[in-house]
Amino acid sequence: MKRIGIIGVGEIGRAMVTGLCDGDRPEVFLSPRGARTAAELAGRYETVQVCADNQEVVDRSELVIIAVRREDRREALAGLRVAGDKVLVNVMAGVGNDDLRQMLATEAPLVRAIPLPAIRERRSVTVTWPSHPAVNSLFEPLGGVLPVAHETAFNVFSALTGTLTTHYAYLATLTMWAAGHGIASDDADRYLRSLFQGVGRTLGDESRSLQQLAGDHETPNGNNERIRTRWFDEANSEALKNALDGLLADLKQPGAEGPHSGRPR
Repeated sequence: MKRIGIIGVGEIGRAMVTGLCDGDRPEVFLSPRGARTAAELAGRYETVQVCADNQEVVDRSELVIIAVRREDRREALAGLRVAGDKVLVNVMAGVGNDDLRQMLATEAPLVRAIPLPAIRERRSVTVTWPSHPAVNSLFEPLGGVLPVAHETAFNVFSALTGTLTTHYAYLATLTMWAAGHGIASDDADRYLRSLFQGVGRTLGDESRSLQQLAGDHETPNGNNERIRTRWFDEANSEALKNALDGLLADLKQPGAEGPHSGRPR
């Protein structure tokens, strides 16, 4: 696809434009929503244009990415006309394709996708459903594509993305703990960033399972084993699974409004 439209230029929309334009540089047409970000991207990349409205984005594009917030979708997409020869990529968390098709009254192919912020660096695997060659070709150079066989699996992956900010909050809690023991917050912050950036690089070794990586970083009765077994015990593990089950239940309700309406952005 050489002409790509994006309706909703928030954090994910910005990341996608950056990833796309740092590579093959297709023509990209942006909606005026998020005007400041859209104008910034158009000024940075010569192949990016800001359209007058969402209908112009659709009309000028072969593939259209719908990236508005779930709660804004009815206002943003009202009255939009989408011809059957377009391909629509739905990246709205918790909005099923049946709901979107009914809203747009279109016969165009619809594909759900979960692009993450690291897509700007072309190193984020994107989960999609159903598989579509044009959408696979879009995401493959941006870090890879993982098409799944059914929507139930897609919702499980969508729930997993809801754990991202918990990781940041975990690191922030460690920083506060160190500060409470007399360490300067900036020093603790710097050290923890360095420590966990190293962990992130280790995750690139796909020859070892996640459980094996944990074991390889522990010694019997050592510090890591002590914290893992005393804090991340069976009760905390079950609490995490229960929270994910609750989120998954919400995601399975087509078009349901609720507190879990956003993907990490």
